[in-house]
Amino acid sequence: KSSPSSQALLSWYCYEKFFNHAVNAAVAAQRKFGNVPIYTFFRFGTLMQGKLEKAMLELDSIRDSRDVSLCTLIALYYAEKRKKNPDRESVQELDTKIKEDRKSASPKSLYNAGMFFWLLGRNDKAREYTDRMIKLSNGAREGLLLKAWINVTSGQDMYAKKAGKLFDEGLKDKADVFGLMGKAQYYEYRQNYSGALEVVNQVIVGFPGFLPALIKKMKLLLILQDWEQTILAAHRLLQEDKNNLEALRMLALYSLCSEGNITESVKHLSDLFSSLEILEPQNPELFYKMSLAFTRVCGRNHKVMEQTVKMVERAFSLASEDSDFATELGYQMLLLGRTKEAAKWYNTAMTLDETTLLLCICIIHCQLIDGQLEDAEQQLEFFTEIQQAIGKSAELLYLRAVLAVKKCRPQEEVTKLLNDAVDTHLSKAQGLPLGVEYFEKLNPEFLLDIVKVHLALCPSTPPAQGQTPPPQLQHCASLLETVDKVVPGLPQAVFLLAKVKYLSSDTDAAQCTLQRCLEQCPSYSDAHLLMAQIYLLQGNFTMCAQSLEVCLSCNFEVREHPLYHLIKAQAKKKMGDLTEAIQTLQMAMSLPGVRRSESSAKSKSRKMELSPADCVSVFLELADALWLNGEQHEAAKVIQDAINEYSGTTEELRVTVANADLALLRGDTELALSMLRNITPDQPYYVQAKEKMGQIYLKHRKDKSLYISCYREMVDKLPSPHTYLLLGDAYISIQEPEKAFEVYELGMAKNPKSAALASKTGKALIKSHYYFKAINYYEAALKTEQLHFLRYDLAELLMKMKQFERCERVLHEALDHGAANELQVLSDDCRYLVLLAKIQSKVEKKEEALLSLERARDVQAKVLKRVQLEQPDVVPMQKQRAAEICAEIAKHYTSQRGYERAVKFYKEALVYCETDCKVMLELAQLYLNLDEVDACQQQCSAILKRDKFNEEATLMMADIMYRKQDYEQVVLHFEQLLEHKPDNYPTLSRLIDLLRRAGKLEEIPRFLDMAEKYSSRAKFDPGFNYCKGLYLWFTGRPNEALQHFNKARKDNDWGQNAVYNMIEIYLNPDNDTMGGEVFENLGDIGNSTEKQESEQLAARTAEKLLKEIKPQTPGGHVQLRILENYCLIATKQKAKVEKAVSNLTEIVNKETDHVPAMLALATAYMMLKQTPRARNLLKRIAKMNWSIVDADEFEKSWLLLADIYVHSGKYDMATELLKRCLSHNKSCCKAFEYLGFIMEKELSFHDAALNYEQAWKYGNQNNATIGYKLAFNYLKAKKYIDAIDVCHKVLAAHPNYPKMRKDILDKARASLRS
Repeated sequence: KSSPSSQALLSWYCYEKFFNHAVNAAVAAQRKFGNVPIYTFFRFGTLMQGKLEKAMLELDSIRDSRDVSLCTLIALYYAEKRKKNPDRESVQELDTKIKEDRKSASPKSLYNAGMFFWLLGRNDKAREYTDRMIKLSNGAREGLLLKAWINVTSGQDMYAKKAGKLFDEGLKDKADVFGLMGKAQYYEYRQNYSGALEVVNQVIVGFPGFLPALIKKMKLLLILQDWEQTILAAHRLLQEDKNNLEALRMLALYSLCSEGNITESVKHLSDLFSSLEILEPQNPELFYKMSLAFTRVCGRNHKVMEQTVKMVERAFSLASEDSDFATELGYQMLLLGRTKEAAKWYNTAMTLDETTLLLCICIIHCQLIDGQLEDAEQQLEFFTEIQQAIGKSAELLYLRAVLAVKKCRPQEEVTKLLNDAVDTHLSKAQGLPLGVEYFEKLNPEFLLDIVKVHLALCPSTPPAQGQTPPPQLQHCASLLETVDKVVPGLPQAVFLLAKVKYLSSDTDAAQCTLQRCLEQCPSYSDAHLLMAQIYLLQGNFTMCAQSLEVCLSCNFEVREHPLYHLIKAQAKKKMGDLTEAIQTLQMAMSLPGVRRSESSAKSKSRKMELSPADCVSVFLELADALWLNGEQHEAAKVIQDAINEYSGTTEELRVTVANADLALLRGDTELALSMLRNITPDQPYYVQAKEKMGQIYLKHRKDKSLYISCYREMVDKLPSPHTYLLLGDAYISIQEPEKAFEVYELGMAKNPKSAALASKTGKALIKSHYYFKAINYYEAALKTEQLHFLRYDLAELLMKMKQFERCERVLHEALDHGAANELQVLSDDCRYLVLLAKIQSKVEKKEEALLSLERARDVQAKVLKRVQLEQPDVVPMQKQRAAEICAEIAKHYTSQRGYERAVKFYKEALVYCETDCKVMLELAQLYLNLDEVDACQQQCSAILKRDKFNEEATLMMADIMYRKQDYEQVVLHFEQLLEHKPDNYPTLSRLIDLLRRAGKLEEIPRFLDMAEKYSSRAKFDPGFNYCKGLYLWFTGRPNEALQHFNKARKDNDWGQNAVYNMIEIYLNPDNDTMGGEVFENLGDIGNSTEKQESEQLAARTAEKLLKEIKPQTPGGHVQLRILENYCLIATKQKAKVEKAVSNLTEIVNKETDHVPAMLALATAYMMLKQTPRARNLLKRIAKMNWSIVDADEFEKSWLLLADIYVHSGKYDMATELLKRCLSHNKSCCKAFEYLGFIMEKELSFHDAALNYEQAWKYGNQNNATIGYKLAFNYLKAKKYIDAIDVCHKVLAAHPNYPKMRKDILDKARASLRS
């Protein structure tokens, strides 16, 4: 009796071509279950390994066994046919016997025959035998499962679709390991990888020792791109079977592709080779196949390829008649740069099979490398002619492109060939899941070769500012991102991606990518050279020199590379050291290979590959340095040398462009133009030459029409999206957006899929102020599937035009789609949601805006998770976006006074971007508003470590020092800023406010004097007048303050705040406690009618000023409404005050814990004599945490509540509130006045006098009422001289002040006399 799981294991080994495994497993099964014929039959693995005689003897021994006789006869027939000289009689005899036996064969016999045919790959025959078996056995489950396997592995969709039902039917009654593995295979075919994994897990649980299930699980985890779990599965396999080939291959791939760890990968490959020798010593196909993926993903690493060459050599030694093995060895030698050995292997392969297309292509490749261009061209022409018959070949197209470059053909021809090669090549891997076969078919090495050809056509330096990078760079970036996504451990791909970004002027992204490359491979000298170039471009010469030193320490041979000396010289030149730069370049000129005339003689001794572009750059840089050093004649000689050396090459035209630049420097524009005119459209650098001509016409000749004609000629000669873009951009640069639009539109008509043109077309309409036309254009474009990315541009335009409802609708449409997993869709959704939140905020949908931002945050988290694996270079940018979203959420919570959640989201933003100065400042400001001084100080210190002159952080530090009562530090911080720039009025205004709160008003005039001395126009500056107005207001001179605020009133920056302050002064000129009762009838000057008229006039003026306020934020709108209601309160007319109460109640209900609104409402209640209601509101405010944003309102509310307590005789409670006022504002006149009043009521005249003295001081001795009270308490405290002094000062300003002379002055004099 046989075991189903043993048979399934044997079938799997044979299906996967692990024939020696199958033989060993069959022997083990025989030992366990006895001499069962089916196990003897499965030893046909011996036959598949080429041991025909031994296999035939074993098969003969079971020829008469009923259940295996038919399959044995078929195997014998197959063995006889494989012999070099088959015996025709034996073949005929076996064929006849098979036909006879088939007629009377049992279902089991037919089943085994069908199995054998399937394992041979003969699906048609296998299906024929299996169908017959199913029919005879009335649908036996074994037959159904085998037929399902045959269908799912047939490669034909019509059969594969039927496999699912067959598996379900076969597994209906019993869980069968062979059937379950087949069902997993079916799910994999249908791309239901999770379903396949679930079935495999069933097998692992139900059949614990069945290793193929673990192998399948490992492969499925890789398909799901979960490398971590894949490696865990591989290690588990090795615990079960220490020589498991699939596990060792997977570990080697992981080390190479994901980690870029060459040492570890080589170790695993060595173990794999050893295991192959032990387990499959006679299996050439397996040795060959195990090597393929590694050759194509290792970046030509010699250590890795040493192992792969060893594997293919072993394959060839086992089957020296197989041309595929010889061809592969030739290809590997070509990758290693051993062209002669490659040619030798290709010739060997040719003797075995001269009809293989791939082999012919490889030979052409060798010819191109050896410079046999004519032979290669003839061969390529022949294959191009028969291409329709043989089908497109990516390799052939690539070689045609290489030949075109060597023959100096037009760039467009080369680019088209390369793009066709890419499309053809990638179509092979399309639809394949991530796995060994995908790595083979993708062949990153081939894609990198294509990128290198593209880059050879591009300038070796980034374009000048305002110029468009060459379109080839976009193709390169797209290819390299594909490679980097799949093989992030390939440093060559990462390096080339960094180079592409550098050449595209995206230096930040280039630097980030290069850093990743150097983390993988710290000794990568080319990467260090590129990093030096980036630092040079950024002007960081120290780091540039450091990168060159590290490069030299990694590879001493880099001294023979002209690029090393070129970068060094460029750095010296930019630092002004021309002599050193010239010496360095002259040293580079003497290097072997820089001059073409020497290159052939010295090429054998040269180890480093030199690019013509780098060599030409040395000539051009030396010429430039000599010119700058005043050696014009020598510079011209160097250029002439370059022309002679590189005549007839692709770099010749670059020298011509440089020669034109030299002519331009001499002022000979005509000569420069004539040189550039000689460059024809079929030559490289034609576009750059035309751009240069355009710049000469525009900047030197000031001729816009000729400038445009250069770009028009480009479009006429080389019509492409790139040239249309250049022409459109040229029109934009001369302020003709309407014509730019026409050009972009024409370009779009010819290239409807060009994203860049589509975007520029819309922007040109906007620049032309054709907003409605732009909207119509965007809406029409959105109907085209390829241009959906324009939806964001449309939404932005609608927002700018304040069409919020329409904009919201567009964004909702963009977000209205099913669950999306594509990275681009997720990234777009995030942008849409952020913009939607902005719109919702503008239309006061605060809750919806917050929800949109929180959705954006969730989507961005998914994006971040994906880009870390798929696009690691954009991680910093995506983290920045995540930080911005979190900061925006924090702002929303701040506006709603949800401070705890705001802090949480600011902290989350800093997790993404811990050095984001803007977020740190916002968080610090929030901490300061919440009076969390230490937390604020921590943030500010961190900012000032990075930027010691950061103004906002310095201001906050000053605020903190003020709260800690360290006034010297406050002034010190402000002095640092104001000494650097005395007319920094935002800082000065903050200083004035802080000095007021610190009780240091006397310090302010010197800073105002500094500003006046710094600028002769300071007195006319709105900022200065605003600051002067503040000082005068704080020192009790409201009329003078109004004059200065009025001068700042019309200014864009200072106007709104100036108007707010003017309104406050008009409503309360004497800074009284509005609504207070204690001082209501004390110290009135003149009759009350005059005072009422004055107050009514002031209120009307305040109302007029309100119309000038144009709030830009929701908070600003609320503030305006509160001021409008203060104007109603100021009238003291009951109906208007009641209206104010109604309005303010609505605001208080809507805006939670809004201190200014609550204070205004309490003031209105006091005016209506509804003291209990006012007291309740004010008590609520007293319990709230103080914040600097509402500092003045907190102070006024505490004063009003203190007034209520004083009026009702609760002096202790009032005193506590007044001391709180003084702790936050040491210049608070009113607090000192109330304290004086309390002391006076308690008959403590000495203490009362001390408090009134402070009130008199901080009121700048202008308030007659306080003067009177001070003099009165001096009199009571028997300080007669002080009393007399104060009386004189009051009477000098107010000669008729009531009772002053009679009650105090005369009595004080009398008391002195007595």
